[in-house]
Amino acid sequence: MENIFLSMEKEYKIEIDARILELLGPNLYTNIYYVLAELIANAYDADAHNVYIISEEKAIRVEDDGKGMSYKEGGISKYLGVAKLSRTGDKDSVTALGRKKMGRKGIGKLAALSVSENVDIMTVANGEKSGFVLSRHPGQGGVLVPINDDAISFQKVYDHGTAIVMRNPEYSLHKTTDAIKRNIVNIFPLIDADFRIHIINEDKKDVVIERLDDVFAKSLCSIITLGDDYKYLTTKVKTKFLDKRDRLIEDRNAYSKVLRMKNNKGEEKDYTLTVKGWIGAYETTKGRKKDSSDFPDNFISLYANKKMGEFNILPKVGKNALNESYVVGQLYVDLFELSELPDMALSNRQGYKSDDLRYETVIEYVRKFLLPEILNKRVLFTSLKNANEKKKQLADQKKLEDKLKRNVDNFKKKAGASISSKLNLKKNNNWSSEEVESFVDEAINENIPNFGLKSKVDKAKKKILISQTGKDKNLSDLVYNFLLYNGIPAKEIIYSNCDEQVSRIPLDVPIFDYLRDFFVNSYSDQKIYVIFVTSKNIVSSFGTMAEIGAAWITKSDHSIINVSGFTPQKPLDDSVTWQTTIMDEDGNISMTKLNADLFCAKVEYVSTKLGYIPKDRKTNMLRLSTTISIVK
Repeated sequence: MENIFLSMEKEYKIEIDARILELLGPNLYTNIYYVLAELIANAYDADAHNVYIISEEKAIRVEDDGKGMSYKEGGISKYLGVAKLSRTGDKDSVTALGRKKMGRKGIGKLAALSVSENVDIMTVANGEKSGFVLSRHPGQGGVLVPINDDAISFQKVYDHGTAIVMRNPEYSLHKTTDAIKRNIVNIFPLIDADFRIHIINEDKKDVVIERLDDVFAKSLCSIITLGDDYKYLTTKVKTKFLDKRDRLIEDRNAYSKVLRMKNNKGEEKDYTLTVKGWIGAYETTKGRKKDSSDFPDNFISLYANKKMGEFNILPKVGKNALNESYVVGQLYVDLFELSELPDMALSNRQGYKSDDLRYETVIEYVRKFLLPEILNKRVLFTSLKNANEKKKQLADQKKLEDKLKRNVDNFKKKAGASISSKLNLKKNNNWSSEEVESFVDEAINENIPNFGLKSKVDKAKKKILISQTGKDKNLSDLVYNFLLYNGIPAKEIIYSNCDEQVSRIPLDVPIFDYLRDFFVNSYSDQKIYVIFVTSKNIVSSFGTMAEIGAAWITKSDHSIINVSGFTPQKPLDDSVTWQTTIMDEDGNISMTKLNADLFCAKVEYVSTKLGYIPKDRKTNMLRLSTTISIVK
């Protein structure tokens, strides 16, 4: 009874207008996981080693084994002092364990009110229990309902610590532990041997959350780390392109820049802004289930003092390009939370003041340098991957060709032997033409299965070659893009100077060996179609001249797109009308209306010939007129 009496004598008075609690409580946070991040941060500042997120019937409980709060020693009254700065200088910015404090504004304690109208706060410190109900509707004078000592209960806390119990929550946790883990770790990455976050879901199993950067690193194809603290992540990213590893996986010093700023006292001083952390690119976006997380998997987060300040700046630094869906990163900028500088964090900890010089500097650095650099690494990875796949396809193509050759030779041998043996049945070879034809038909029918690979060989072959020189790339690019526009897939085109890897000749494959397989060394009767982009530049281009010769020898169909001032000659088919394009020294392209029409006609013809459906002439002409200049 004595303990109950003592508990009831305690008065828990919150120092804030009740109307503010009613208005602020339900609107301060819009996501249960942001609320949990605040409560976890409070536990960190209390020097806890463990935080437990526990699903209960009609409640969400957050417990920690921190130092707890003592009513007698003033810890409770300090907790109930809302909007009082928790740190103003170096002395009060560090915990007893030497941790940099995350809290600053003094309103994070209200986070739980975004989830529940009434929240049980229970704590124990130095053997002293205290408890009260934090409410959106406190009693007169801000007095809160106390919780008797015998009603104060913990699941994981013993001698010291705090429990926050959100009763009848308006938000709910995900059903699966994996989803809860992923959401929490997305916004609170500070997890190590000294600070662990536990999930105890409905199955009562205690699951410890892994470090986010470790988890993500395993799914990356490239990474840039900033600072020694994050260098270890480079060992977590695996690559099969060992000769290009240094270009895909890179550790750097932290980025630093000196900023001239005014502190809270109005004094102008130099401060060094330092950006640490990492940014990476996923190998693939497949298998990432968005329905298991409230947050996208592509993001660049900002942290200060190891606490999230803004989940995703990617929309602010990116161009909404498709390849940005592969980007993920965590950047740490402690200058954002330096106590002697003005507070730049928004009240709900879900962003920063965009006009603060510190924020502007980081945004500019990521936009101009860090993001483009990781995207370039992703492009390199894609090129290497595509080159590998193309080399494999080429090897498979050669195997098919070789097998078809053997089958054809075997067919000739067997068919010839079969016919010969039957012809030898008569000593005088007095066979009628009908009998001979029947022998031939029979031999062919017996051995025709040997040609079963032909369709596979034909299917595997490229269908079109753009023969050109690098000096005429602008015109060649125009031809390439119009072929794509008219339905021909990039994978069906060989274009050695193409910006897209899929159409280039594979790396480390000799160009003439590659082309020989398509022009000469093939038992397939599917000939490659060639578009020759001709100009005075081809005269000094051995490769282009070789392709012209190969096309003539193999009787490959071709079209000519010619630069004005040059006259195509044999062995090109100069008897048919070629298209003429005007291109100045700067590479600017123009065409007469007649030649624009002829350009479209040739592209449409190629598309139809290869079995695709081209655009109509009007559509192609409109597209061309918006791409180049059409003159009279």
